[in-house]
Amino acid sequence: MTTPFPFTAVVGQDDLRLALLLNAVSPAVGGVLVRGEKGTAKSTAVRALSALMPTLDVVSGCRFSCDPGSPDPGCPDGPHEPGVFETRAARMVELPVGASEDRLVGALDIERALSEGVKAFEPGLLADAHRGILYVDEVNLLHDHLVDLLLDAAAMGASYVEREGVSVRHAARFLLVGTMNPEEGELRPQLLDRFGLTVEVAASREPDQRVDVVRRRLAYDDDPAAFAARWAEEEAAVRARIVAARELLPSVRLGDGALRQIAATCAAFEVDGMRADIVMARTATALAAWAGRTDVLAEDVRQAALLALPHRRRRNPFDAPGLDEDKLDETLEEFGGSDDEDPDQDPDPDSDPDPGPDGPGGGGGQPEPDDAPQGDGDAAARPEAGEGGQPQPSGAGEQSAARASEPFRTKVLSVPGIGEGAAGRRSRARTEHGRTTGARRPRGALTKLHLAATVQAAAPHQRARGRSGPGLVVRRDDLRQATREGREGNLVLFVVDASGSMAARQRMSAVKGAVLSLLLDAYQRRDKVGLVTFRGTDADVALPPTSSVDAAAARLETLPTGGRTPLAAGLLRAHDVLRVERLRDPARRPLVVLVTDGRATGGPEPVALAGRAARLFAADGVASVVVDCESGPVRLGLAGQLAGELGGTAVTLDELRADSIAGLVKDVQRRAA
Repeated sequence: MTTPFPFTAVVGQDDLRLALLLNAVSPAVGGVLVRGEKGTAKSTAVRALSALMPTLDVVSGCRFSCDPGSPDPGCPDGPHEPGVFETRAARMVELPVGASEDRLVGALDIERALSEGVKAFEPGLLADAHRGILYVDEVNLLHDHLVDLLLDAAAMGASYVEREGVSVRHAARFLLVGTMNPEEGELRPQLLDRFGLTVEVAASREPDQRVDVVRRRLAYDDDPAAFAARWAEEEAAVRARIVAARELLPSVRLGDGALRQIAATCAAFEVDGMRADIVMARTATALAAWAGRTDVLAEDVRQAALLALPHRRRRNPFDAPGLDEDKLDETLEEFGGSDDEDPDQDPDPDSDPDPGPDGPGGGGGQPEPDDAPQGDGDAAARPEAGEGGQPQPSGAGEQSAARASEPFRTKVLSVPGIGEGAAGRRSRARTEHGRTTGARRPRGALTKLHLAATVQAAAPHQRARGRSGPGLVVRRDDLRQATREGREGNLVLFVVDASGSMAARQRMSAVKGAVLSLLLDAYQRRDKVGLVTFRGTDADVALPPTSSVDAAAARLETLPTGGRTPLAAGLLRAHDVLRVERLRDPARRPLVVLVTDGRATGGPEPVALAGRAARLFAADGVASVVVDCESGPVRLGLAGQLAGELGGTAVTLDELRADSIAGLVKDVQRRAA
C-alpha cells in the first residue's frame, strides 16, 4: 500500500487544511469543494486527511459498514447479531469521473434475479464510502446522471437501487470532498450547494515557501516511509486533537447572539434558501470545538462565513465566487451582542448593547449598497458611441473593447439527427438514460435490462430447457439490453467577426450580449464551447474547445475590434478546429454559430474565397447558424447568402431573443433532412 503524503507536511494552504479538519471534527458540516489551478496540492491534502480520521467500529462481515451501536435495520446484510464488531480505519473512496452508474450505486445480478428469484447485490462505491470519505477529483467533469445519484444519496443518507421490480436500499452517509480546476468548467448549482464549505487555493508566490514545497516533495518521493516517519509525531498530535474536538462538540453552546449574526450575514449577502444558515451554524460550532472552547465567538462566525458563503453567492456561472470582507465585518458588528442579556430585564440606560445607526463606529456599520460605483470611474464616465460614432482607438487599426449588453434567455439551438455523444441537454442522442425506444443484444456487461424483450426471447425455449416449476429458465443469450434516447451535449463553436465593420460600439455591445446569452445556454446544456475570432488579416483561436464557458465569456469581454474582414480565414480556422476536435472526441457533434454581417474584405476575391470555405462545412454536414449583425437602412443580405453556402440558417440579433427561434430550429432540421 502506498504511503500517503503526511497532512501536517503540506506547506501553506491554511484555509484548505482548516476546512478539511472541520469536516473531520463534524461530518455534519457537509463536505468541502476545493477550487484551484493545477499543481496546488488539492488531491494531496484530501488523500492525506484519511490518515487522520478516527477509527470506526463496524459490524463484522457487513459490507455496508453498519455501526454496531445502531445498525441499519434495512441493511441488505442484516439483521446483525449484537456484540459482533471490529475496529478499522475510516475509508476514503475515490469516484472516477468516468465511472458507470452500477459502479457507483452497485449492481444486481439480473440473470439470477430472473431465474432464481434471489437478490444477488454487489455493493458499489456509495456503500464503501458509508461513514467515511467519498472523494471526487475533477468533480466538475462528473456526468449528470452520476451527479443526480450523488444528490439523492446526500439528501436522503441512503442509496436506492431499483431494477425491474427488484429493490435494494442501504445507508450511505459520507463526507463528500471534491476538487476541481475552474478553467475546465463549473459545477451544476444543485451539486455546488451540497458542498458545505468551499476553498480557493493557489500556488504561493513567496520564494521561501515554494522552496519548502519542492524540498518536502523531493524528500517524500525519495523515501515515502522515512518521510512519513519524520512527521509521525505531528500527525499523532493532530489526530488526538480531532478526537478531543469530537468529544467536546456536543458541549459547544451556540448562543442567540451568534445565531443572530449568522442569520444577518446570510440575509445581507442574499444567499438562496436556508442551507447556508445551517452550514454556518455547524461550521462555527466545529471551529469552537477545534479551538477547545465551549462557546461560539464572533470570530468563529466570521470564519464560518468565509468558508460557507462564497460559492452560494453566485447568480450565474460567470460570477466569480467571493465575499466582501468589509461588508461581512460591518454586518457582524451591527448585529453583535451579548448572549447573557435577560430579555425581561430593562436595559441599562447608560449602556448601548445593540449599537444602532448612531452607535459606536459612527454609522452602525451599514454596508454600502451593491449598486454603488466602485472604482472604474473612467468606465462609468466614458460616453458610449452610437451607431454612427467611433470610440477612441487603443492602437493602430484597433479600437477598445466594448462591454457586453445584458444577456437574455434564448431558445435551444439543436443539431439535427440522433447522436451518441456525451450526456447533456441539447440534441437528441442514444444514451444510457432517457426513454426506452427498443432492445438489442448486450455488448459487454448488461446495464439496462429490457424485461419484455428478454422474456420474449426466453419463452420459446422453456420446454427444451426442461422447465418444470413456475420460474422462467433464462440463459445469457436471452438477455436484451434496452436502447434509450436522451439528450447529448454538443461542441458549440462561436466564430465571431471582430473587424472594423462590426466596430460601432453599440453594435458590438449587442453582439457580445447575444454571444454571452448563448454561452449561458451552453452552460445549462452541458456543452463544450470554443471561440474563433477574425479581424485584420487573419483569424485566431481565442479559446480552444473547453467545458469552461466562463473562460469563453472572459475572452469575449476583452475582444478588441478593427481592421479588415478576413471572413474566409475565420471559416478556415474554424474548420481546422473542428477537424482536430473530431479526432479527439468523434462522438461529440458540432454546432457552428457564425456572428457576422456577412461582409468579406481583404485579399483577392474575398467573397468567392469565403463562399468556398463555407461550402466545406456544408460538405461535412456540420450544423450551422449565422447570426446576422447587419444594421442600418440599407441592407445587402450578405449573411443570408453566407448561410445558404453553409447549408445553415440565418437569424438576426432581434430574432435571436424572439419566439421565432423555434422556427429557426425547424429550418435547420428541414435543410439537413
